[in-house]
Amino acid sequence: MLKNIFIVLLLGNMLFADFKTMNTQDVQTEIKNGTTIIDIRRKDEWTKYGTIKGSHKLTFFDEKGKYDINQWMEQFIKLVKNKEQKFILVCAHANRTKVVGKFLTKQLRYKNVFELDGGINYGWIDKGLQTVK
Repeated sequence: MLKNIFIVLLLGNMLFADFKTMNTQDVQTEIKNGTTIIDIRRKDEWTKYGTIKGSHKLTFFDEKGKYDINQWMEQFIKLVKNKEQKFILVCAHANRTKVVGKFLTKQLRYKNVFELDGGINYGWIDKGLQTVK
């Protein structure tokens, strides 16, 4: 039931997302400035492609597309201490970050939510930038 409500709320707000996309160069600058990077991919993806150095691993969707919002938020609030803090979400192709980013901005009212344009595959690795495993 809660999952269905979550999906309806997300779909209802998809056209009005306040979160922003950030290009590779801007993400690199933000990393130097200490901005929190949260990689929401799965463990198998981290193992295969690596992660951006210094990013926090916090899987949102499992391999079947399921999630536990309460468990995820318990870990998330350890990384993002308040709704004003800037952070950048990363996934493989920037599809999952759109869903999670819209949820965080529209439902939970976080103010400085960003995603890496193209995700780690097209916004980082394809640009020749290194990952760590």
